[in-house]
Amino acid sequence: MSIADILGDLKVLYTAATRKAPDGNSAESFGLMIAQNASRWPNETALICEDESVTWQELNSRANHVASELRAKGIGAGDCVALFMQNRIDFVATLGGIVKLGAVAGLINTNLTRAPLAHCIKLIESKACIFGEELTEALNEIRDELSLRGGEDYLYVADEGNTPPPNWATSLDTHGSSPSNPTETASVRLKDTAFYIFTSGTTGLPKAAVVSHKRVMPAAMMSATMLQRIDQKDRMYNCLPLYHGTGLIIGMASAFAVGASTVIKRRLSVSAFWDDIRQHNCTSFVYIGEFIRYLLSRPEHPSDADNPVRTIVGNGLRPDIWQDFKERFAIDRIGEFYAASEGNGGFANLFNKDATVGLPIAPCALIAYDVAQDEIVRGSDGLCQRVPEGEAGLLLIEVTGKSEFEGYTSAEASEKKLLRNVFEQGDVWFNSGDLMKIVDVGFAYGQKHYQFVDRVGDTFRWKSENVSTNEVGEIVNQHPDIIFTNVYGVTIPGTDGRAGMAAIVFRDDLGEPDLEAISAHVRDNLPSYAQPIFLRILKELPTTSTHKLQKNDLRDQAFHLDKTGDDLYVMRPRETVYTRLDSDYYDQIMRREVAF
Repeated sequence: MSIADILGDLKVLYTAATRKAPDGNSAESFGLMIAQNASRWPNETALICEDESVTWQELNSRANHVASELRAKGIGAGDCVALFMQNRIDFVATLGGIVKLGAVAGLINTNLTRAPLAHCIKLIESKACIFGEELTEALNEIRDELSLRGGEDYLYVADEGNTPPPNWATSLDTHGSSPSNPTETASVRLKDTAFYIFTSGTTGLPKAAVVSHKRVMPAAMMSATMLQRIDQKDRMYNCLPLYHGTGLIIGMASAFAVGASTVIKRRLSVSAFWDDIRQHNCTSFVYIGEFIRYLLSRPEHPSDADNPVRTIVGNGLRPDIWQDFKERFAIDRIGEFYAASEGNGGFANLFNKDATVGLPIAPCALIAYDVAQDEIVRGSDGLCQRVPEGEAGLLLIEVTGKSEFEGYTSAEASEKKLLRNVFEQGDVWFNSGDLMKIVDVGFAYGQKHYQFVDRVGDTFRWKSENVSTNEVGEIVNQHPDIIFTNVYGVTIPGTDGRAGMAAIVFRDDLGEPDLEAISAHVRDNLPSYAQPIFLRILKELPTTSTHKLQKNDLRDQAFHLDKTGDDLYVMRPRETVYTRLDSDYYDQIMRREVAF
């Protein structure tokens, strides 16, 4: 460890020890940050996307113009505007314009279609919907389900083709310029809501997490200065979707916090990744664990370590590939973090330790959890029990003045995430739904470090998305040939997270299942990441003694042909219909020759 690293660590420790809860009434916001960067570094590059780039001054002027356009359409403080657009500079300018007015940007997952898409727009009571040309068809399919007014409330942003808007929408100019910042921006406070970020999103019942400027601004600054340790001279590569907290807050907003420029991409291209990094001289990038594994799976090349990246930030980098990735690509610092969009705290690997999410940034506890029974263990006094150090336990984060719980738009959904009377009567903790453990990372200034173990209950993680098994099961059950479905996550060799598998009971009078119809039903009603990879056909569903669906045996048996005599089907990559899982294809999966 160098002297510079030690001094940096000591600075981080001091900052953490003296941290005060931010004043919610302070005039700080995401929109004001853009304006301040335009004042400090007017001619420096802010964003690069494809063949387009903008300076801070240009980005701020475009955001101001969007704000003016929205104000003229009646959008004001507290109003929600749904934003449905792929990663591009127009997205950022539009986002900036919304929050500069004190309005709330509802960030819609661009993979959603039909019922889930309609639900999201309705859930946040959107006063208008700004959408990109590239998503016109998806939005057009659900217009009849929305209360928005055609031609007035649908605001169209052209893409590369610069095609005129459809007859039910009005064009929104995101390339206009206005040097004057909206007067409303100075009135936006930290406590005001900035975004709605959707969690789960696996069915037509996603939940909208409330994200205030009070959560965005400190998290962005911490990510930049303490986790990544970047400054204005750095350049970040960001190919994560900006409708997600990782890509938006830990990625782009952290670069904004210190004036670093950002290269944004619409999607990840593994083959072009390192060439892009070198072309743009990016010194940092934001990641999720899955695409780290994708990068590592590429054939080795003599130039792997010849890249300008010195620091990366993200979540989900698994211990089994951590060191291999770090050494192969010569990465100096890995800023792994853990947080939930709706949560009140998290973890950050501030000291660059291997295979850990770092230390907590809010009071936390690991409590005993019975995975087999899927329930929290309480003692005879009704209180929870802390697990011994090194054992896995359910992560709770205490709700305090410094770690407030903002929750969802739904009070009922918010309450379900809270656990009360944990260690004493009257205390309140956020239930993460994740198993964690304390790990030994060597010298760490006396700070305990944590490691993610797994999801618990009815949620698993696949393709960086949390998938609700109950919600997916409800959608699959809507097919008329199906009596009941039990959904669970299974492990596939060489992949991160868990892939969806559905155990299905069909009607007694049904012969062979109509796989084409079932496949179409799944495709039409579920986002790609929530669609089960495997199907298992059962005569009846196994239940516990209390008549709960039994998942433990099903999870253990998974798709293994030697553990079940049932018919098994698989959705092969780039195919659209489930086919029977035979021994040859099973062997390919187990040999890690199939890229799901």
